[in-house]
Amino acid sequence: MRHIAVIDIGKTNAKVALVARESLTEVAVMRRPNAVLKGPPYPHYDIEGLWDFILDALRRFQAQFGVDAISMTTHGASAVLLDDEGKLAAPALDYEFDGPDGLAAEYDAARPPFAETGSPRLPLGLNLGAQLFWLFRTVPGLLERTRTILTYPQYWAFRLSGVAVNEVTSLGCHTDLWDPEAGRYSTLVEREGWAVLMAPVVRASDRLGPVLPQIASATGLAPATPVICGIHDSNASLYAHLVARDEPFAVVSTGTWVISMAMGGAKVTLDPARDTLVNVNAHGDAVPSARFMGGREFERLIGDARNAHAAADVDAVLARGVMLLPAVENQSGPFQGRKAEWTVDAATLAPAERFVVVSFYLALMTATGLEIVGAQGPVLVEGPFAQNAAYLDMLAASTGRPVEAVAGTGTSVGAALLDADGRPPSTDRANPRPRHEAALRRYASAWQARL
Repeated sequence: MRHIAVIDIGKTNAKVALVARESLTEVAVMRRPNAVLKGPPYPHYDIEGLWDFILDALRRFQAQFGVDAISMTTHGASAVLLDDEGKLAAPALDYEFDGPDGLAAEYDAARPPFAETGSPRLPLGLNLGAQLFWLFRTVPGLLERTRTILTYPQYWAFRLSGVAVNEVTSLGCHTDLWDPEAGRYSTLVEREGWAVLMAPVVRASDRLGPVLPQIASATGLAPATPVICGIHDSNASLYAHLVARDEPFAVVSTGTWVISMAMGGAKVTLDPARDTLVNVNAHGDAVPSARFMGGREFERLIGDARNAHAAADVDAVLARGVMLLPAVENQSGPFQGRKAEWTVDAATLAPAERFVVVSFYLALMTATGLEIVGAQGPVLVEGPFAQNAAYLDMLAASTGRPVEAVAGTGTSVGAALLDADGRPPSTDRANPRPRHEAALRRYASAWQARL
């Protein structure tokens, strides 16, 4: 059986998963928190800590199972700057750092319009262009010593193969750096003089070459083990279905971010003020998308609890009409600037009831995103929320469309599919019609009316 090792770096957690090519299931996983180093010179990713973790995982997987290829997927809004020796020209800035906001007015004057890039203007470093703009103006000598700008998944591919490339799913992820309709770098890249620093753009599924000799020596991997270019994480979730389904359909990728992506939906005018954007899929096509920080909200409100409720708890919440109104994380998402509000004193809720209310809130936020990007057809839910029955039931009731939960972690399987001849997974499972569907719809209508 062939195995594909997938380096899967989310904003909160990092993992390396070993995916069996035939079954497209994870046969082994290693995880670690993706901690941010506070600095100096600014909050940044623990690149060397992650690298040691990746090498250890590859070494263990090779010894126990054998690794036949390596693919990768990471969160967006991140890049790595390399010097002329291929080393870090500066630490990889954490996109939640507010430093770039200090040059917001200057950046706003320089950035391309939404009509060109499909990128909404976001705070902090969520626009990768804003990060680069701030870094090159505030870090002494950085522009002069930077030779290459790499999107984040492709940085890890470079560490493994020595080949420096970029790829469109990360470039097209609200960066301000890519024109999705024209399929080229944006006018910002040209005006700022960054074009000569950007690595060549290749396809997510391209094989960059074998692992470097020192990687083979350190891990026991065969010297010919191929390294796949890699893909942005929510697009990895989408890719597993691009090769399997006829349009229209929508994919909801859940993790720290909840990303709703509409394939073949209704034509709509996207509103950047509601955190809609144009993603770019692995085929280079524009994908209307909406997002909010649902996983972060769940973590803040619930913590580590998973599916901690019973049918009676759902009944109790519906009977009382207890609601959480947006937005818990209000610097992004469709209700930016709005302060979260409970309709009852949250302290009076039992933990299981709180879980249900929060799950309903997250489902209704997702339904809002699906509506504003014109999604049609079945809704496929990837990631942790696919295991949350209360979330799935409310999502189905509020959208009035079939909801299918996708077993396993969509990002790792999607990235593995880049080297699996495009054969889709067979892990979708239709969510049954929700119990008390009429009551759930009334709840959804009441929630929407309060907004």
